[in-house]
Amino acid sequence: MPNTNANTFYPEAIGVQEMYKLMIGSVVPRPIAWVSTKSKEGMLNLAPFSFFTVASRQPPTLSITIGRGAKERAGTVKDTLTNIRETKTFIINVVPEALANQMYESSKHVESSVNEFEKACVTPVSSQKSGIPYVKESPIAFECALDRIIKVGTDHMVLGQIQCVCVDESSYSGNYRINIENWKPLARLAGNYAPLGCSFKLPK
Repeated sequence: MPNTNANTFYPEAIGVQEMYKLMIGSVVPRPIAWVSTKSKEGMLNLAPFSFFTVASRQPPTLSITIGRGAKERAGTVKDTLTNIRETKTFIINVVPEALANQMYESSKHVESSVNEFEKACVTPVSSQKSGIPYVKESPIAFECALDRIIKVGTDHMVLGQIQCVCVDESSYSGNYRINIENWKPLARLAGNYAPLGCSFKLPK
């Protein structure tokens, strides 16, 4: 980086939102965890999170980070986090390009009484172990048991141990390999989204 032309920013000198924009515009592309949960009263919830990654190979563990509510629900605890705390289980569905609009619909800020499966027009289907539904239209779903919740500043990192993986036949290549080209994952950039481009091996 030519330091004579570099812009330099310090978190303590700029606002939280400004620092957030620098991070989400730089840490890209990010996969999207489409998380389905159920409240203790039985209300279904479905919400996307792009702070999502693999946390451990053994035991197989995934990580999502959940921030506070925004806009109409600014500062509140998100239903996803509340439900995970109460039920100790959740499903991470992957998001292909074909479900972009449905995923976006489920991201809108609504009351806790709204069923996002219905709002997004996707189909809940029974899971293998937890009683929380998968998204039928999603090609891959990870059924997770809560490992721990780690508070990081204003956010919460949720670690979930994988209990079961459900892979649609069209996305499975055999020998435990996923056919990525077939399910065409959707990625989050800053405020926008992008498809997966052509893959290649190194060295080119």
